[in-house]
Amino acid sequence: MENKKANFSDGKLSELASKFTKWSQKYIPDAFIFALLATLTIFILSILIANATPIVALNSWGKGFWELIPFTMQMSLIIITGYVLATARPVYRLIIKLAEYPKNPRFAVLIVALFSMITCWFNWGFSLIISAILAKEMGKRNKFVDYRALAAASFLGQGSMWAQGLSGSANLQMCTKESLQPTIRAVVEHGGIVPGGLIGLEHTVFLWQTLLTVAIEIIVVGVIVWFYTPRGSNAKSAKDLGIVFNDNDDFAKTIQVQAKTHGEWLEHSPLLNIIIAFMGLAYLTNTIINSPYKVNAITLNNLNFYFLMLGILLHWTPYRLMQAFKQATPSVWGVILQFPFYAGIAGIITGTDLNNRIAHFFVSISNQITFAPIISIYSTILGIFVPSGGSKWVIEAPYILAAAHDLKVHLGWVVAVYNLGEALANLIQPFWMVPILAILGLKIRDVMGYTTVVFLVLLPIVLIMVTLLGMTLHYPL
Repeated sequence: MENKKANFSDGKLSELASKFTKWSQKYIPDAFIFALLATLTIFILSILIANATPIVALNSWGKGFWELIPFTMQMSLIIITGYVLATARPVYRLIIKLAEYPKNPRFAVLIVALFSMITCWFNWGFSLIISAILAKEMGKRNKFVDYRALAAASFLGQGSMWAQGLSGSANLQMCTKESLQPTIRAVVEHGGIVPGGLIGLEHTVFLWQTLLTVAIEIIVVGVIVWFYTPRGSNAKSAKDLGIVFNDNDDFAKTIQVQAKTHGEWLEHSPLLNIIIAFMGLAYLTNTIINSPYKVNAITLNNLNFYFLMLGILLHWTPYRLMQAFKQATPSVWGVILQFPFYAGIAGIITGTDLNNRIAHFFVSISNQITFAPIISIYSTILGIFVPSGGSKWVIEAPYILAAAHDLKVHLGWVVAVYNLGEALANLIQPFWMVPILAILGLKIRDVMGYTTVVFLVLLPIVLIMVTLLGMTLHYPL
């Protein structure tokens, strides 16, 4: 029986990965091409469906193009501060200790998957990097574990619960005034039904229904990775795959640089880091203490501020911090390039009344119960073409939330439903796999079979959850 399972996971999954990879490499262009195509498509639809003139559509696009600059910076900092934290020496040393613990190959893969999912709930940028580092260290120390399965497991937080957690783009955007476009805020407010047009985390992340979906996904994904991990002769170690580990990527090493000037002495002294980190953490503590509702203190800006201060403290000296930031910044170029185009798309949708037309379409094909699973499926499909939860939410939010008002669906649950579908798309869209594959030295074809199987199992479970749990909530919040 055990051999049959192993043969299935090594044969069927590899075959599935190969077929999917060949198809995607042949037909799916870079994500930026989709941003350009989506811009043209929405521009044309605004004229044909919303009866907007070309000038009105152009003006709406141009005015909306730069409205996401603060949000673009915030999303970039989530990735950068996540990398900075993951590569701090104290954190890296803990990773090494964890990597040395499991001896059983399946248990090793399970540990990586659980670590990825749990850390992703707190900060997806941190989890994306630190989980890949953990998988790599596991592969170094365990010669019998399948390196491909480890790599896939390190990404499963992105494919399950990242968007439902504290750093979920849609969650934080909806509760942070500076990050939310005025047009979307007006849609949420709906004539005073939701004063201020903001949706706090108590109505998204901390709903018991949302927390239950997180717990279920952790259990289900844990079971999947246990059985999809090849063993024995079917397992392919890092050595079998031709992976050669480089000792230069040991982040625990101390960088010894001889200071020649007073300025350089300050770069290698912990004094400034300690003072600044203390000031920052004191500010955040005071903010939380003085907040009438503690959960409302968890905003996108405060979360980034906290991780930045923690990174400053853990890296100990300005020099190590600067090196970590330098290494992290190449990973955010896609966000900086693409987000303004998605903001422009949102500008056309809201500025030409196209959002109301699309909202009416969703209302026409759904009711109060079926709206949630329909939005989850739609969010998953769109996520394949727009692989960014934050920018995609800017596009979807105006008409999805308008439709939710019409159908009297709990607005916070609509955000959670969007999040569940958005995360699933990551399992079959390789955009966010690129950073971890670079760390692990693998290619997309090596892991896509495993993540695709997780997708196929999770999809029906997610649809059942959003339908049943949505029936326990009441409009508007």
